[in-house]
Amino acid sequence: MNERRVVDLEDGWSHMASGISKLKRLLEGENETSFNAEQYMMLYTTIYNMCTQKPPHDYSEQLYNRYRDCFSLYITEKVLPALKDKKDEYLLKELLKRWDNHKVMVRWLSRFFNYLDRYYIPRHSLHSLKDVGLLRFRDDVYSEMKRKARDAILQLIELEREGEQIDRTLLKNILGIFIEVGMSQMTCYQQDFESQLLKTTAEYYKRKAAVWIEEDSCPDYMIKAEDCLKLEEDRVSNYMHQSSRTSLLKEVETEILQQHQTTLLEKEHSGCAALLQDDKKSDLARMYRLFQRIPKGLEPVAESFKKHVESEGMKLVKEATEAATAKKDKDAGKPSKDSGSAWEQHFVREVIELHDKYMLYVSDCFANSSLFHKALKEAFEFFCNKNVAGSSTAELMANFCDNLLRKGGGEKLTDEAIEDTLEKVVKLLAYISDKDLFAEFYRKKLARRLLHDRSSSDEHERSILSRLKQQCGAQFTSKMEGMVTDLQLARDKQQGFEDWKRENAADKPLAMDLQVTVLTTGFWPSYKHVDLALPQEMVDGVEQFKEFYEHNTKHRKLGWVYALGTCHIKANFDAKPIELILSTFQASLLLLFNTGNIPADLHHMQDGTFMTLLLPVINRVCMYVLVVFPNLSPCVMRSHLTGSHQTSCSCASIVFCAHKCGFAGKEA
Repeated sequence: MNERRVVDLEDGWSHMASGISKLKRLLEGENETSFNAEQYMMLYTTIYNMCTQKPPHDYSEQLYNRYRDCFSLYITEKVLPALKDKKDEYLLKELLKRWDNHKVMVRWLSRFFNYLDRYYIPRHSLHSLKDVGLLRFRDDVYSEMKRKARDAILQLIELEREGEQIDRTLLKNILGIFIEVGMSQMTCYQQDFESQLLKTTAEYYKRKAAVWIEEDSCPDYMIKAEDCLKLEEDRVSNYMHQSSRTSLLKEVETEILQQHQTTLLEKEHSGCAALLQDDKKSDLARMYRLFQRIPKGLEPVAESFKKHVESEGMKLVKEATEAATAKKDKDAGKPSKDSGSAWEQHFVREVIELHDKYMLYVSDCFANSSLFHKALKEAFEFFCNKNVAGSSTAELMANFCDNLLRKGGGEKLTDEAIEDTLEKVVKLLAYISDKDLFAEFYRKKLARRLLHDRSSSDEHERSILSRLKQQCGAQFTSKMEGMVTDLQLARDKQQGFEDWKRENAADKPLAMDLQVTVLTTGFWPSYKHVDLALPQEMVDGVEQFKEFYEHNTKHRKLGWVYALGTCHIKANFDAKPIELILSTFQASLLLLFNTGNIPADLHHMQDGTFMTLLLPVINRVCMYVLVVFPNLSPCVMRSHLTGSHQTSCSCASIVFCAHKCGFAGKEA
C-alpha cells in the first residue's frame, strides 16, 4: 500500500486560508457563493490529514493556535473598525450584527477544525473550539465596547421610562451578549451592566420621587409608584435576566417608598389616617401592597389603623355615655327595664358593626395580615374594656344577649340573623379582659330566662353556650350548661311528680296546679333565703312534692327558694274575673284577703317590704276596677283593696283563687 503524502504546514494552511477568506466574504455580505459539500469535505480533510501525520508532521498544536489567530485577525480588520464610529442605538445594532456574524464564523470554523475537538483538545485539556471563538470575541470586542454598549442600553432604558417606544428585542439580544460572554457565569452581566443599571435606576427614581412627594396626594403618589414597579418588572421580563428582578425592584422601592414613607403616610388630607377616615379601601389596599415590599414598611400603617379604630371605638363609648345620661335624666324616678335599655342595645350593636367593618378592612385591604389582626385586637381591647355610663362592656354584652334570647326582646330577627349575631358577640368577648364578669352577668340573665320561661329558643341557648365553650374553654360554660341540663331534668321530674300523684295521692287532690323546678345548687346563682308562711293551698302542694322527692331521691336536701316562684291568681269580680301573675310573696299576701285571719296590725304596718310587694298588685286591680266600674267611688274601691273581707258594695265583691303556682327548689 502506498503511503499517504505528507502535507506541509504552510501548504495545508494556504488551502485553509482560502476557505477562511471565502467565509469572511460571506459574513461581510460580499458577492460570494456558499460552501458546497465538496468544498466542506476538502477543508475538513485537510485538517484531518495535518493532524494525523506522524511526528514531526503532526501540526495539531499549530492549527489550534492559527484557529484562534484567524478570529483575532478578522476582528482587527473588520469588526472593530465597523464599531468604532457608531454610537447609541446604531452601535448596539452593529454590535449585534457582528456578534451574530461571529457565531456563524465559530460554527463553520469549528466544523472545519472538528478533528481538533475530538482528539487533540480533550488530550491536552484545552478550551473547545467554540470557547476559543467566544473568548476571542470577549477579549477583543466585548472588553473594548462594553462601556459604550452599556451606556447606550441605559440611555434607551431611561427613554422608555420617560414614555418613549424603544426596540426591546434589540436590548434583549445585546444583553444576551453580556450573559453569553460570561461562559455560564453571570459575572460579566452583573459587573459590566447590572451594577450601573442599579445606580442609574436609583438616581432616576430619586429625582422623580422628590417631585412627586411635593406635587401629588398620597393616593396619586401610590398609583405612580405602583405603575413604576409594574413597569420595572415588565422590563425585567422582556429584556433583562431574571436575576436582576430583586435587586432592581429593591432600588425602586427604596427611593420611592422607603425614603418618603413617613412623609407619604402623614400627608395632610390624604395620608393613611385620611384614607381610613374616608373609607378609601382601594387606596388602602394599594398602600398595603406597596409598603409590604420594604422592611418593616407595614408597621406604621398598622399603627395608624390601630389608632383609627381606637378613635372610632371611643366615639361609640362617648355617644353611649351621653345617651345613657340623657335617658337617666328623662326617666328619673321611673323603674328601670328588666334587661337592656335602648342605648345599651344600640351600643353593642354599633360595636358589632364596627368590628364587622374593620374585619373586612383586614381581609380585603390588608390580606388578612397577622400584623393588622393584632392591631385590630389591641384597638378593640382598648375601648371594649372602658366603662360605659358606669357599666362594664361585659355587662352590656350580657344584657344584649339577654335581649336577643328572651321572649319579647327588642330585636325581631330571623333565626339565621340571631345565630350570626351571637357568633359576633362571642368574637367580641375575646377582647374583654374580665371574661368572668361577663360569665357572672350572663349566668344571672340565663337563670331568669330559664326559670321564668322567657327563653325564645332552646336551640339558640345551646348554640351560644357551644360558641362560648369553644372560645373560652369548657370550664367557662360548665355551670351554664348545668343550668340548661337542670331545666330538662326538671321537666322530666315534674312529669314524674304528676304520675306519682295519680298513683299515690289521688285521694288528696291539690287545690291548685303545682310546678316545681329542682335546681343543682352549684350551677345556679346564689339567692337570698327568706322564710315565708305559705297559704294552706301552697303548703299542701309543697308537702306533697316533698313526699314524692324523698321517695325517689336519697341523701339530698331540698331547699325552697320562694323568690323565684310565680303564681297565677284569679280575682273573681261579680262582673268579670281577671287573672294576675304574681310573685310567691305577693300571692301569699293577697290570699290572706280570702280569710278573716289577717293580723290585726297589718293595716298599720310601716314595713317597706309589705308595701313594696303589695302596691304593684293594688295598682293592677285598681286599673281593672276603673275600667269595669267607672262610676265606683274611691272610698268603696279602697274598701275592697285594703284587706276587708266584707263589702258594702254589692256590685264588686272579690274572691282570690290560686289556681297555678310554680316554685323553685335547690338540691344540696
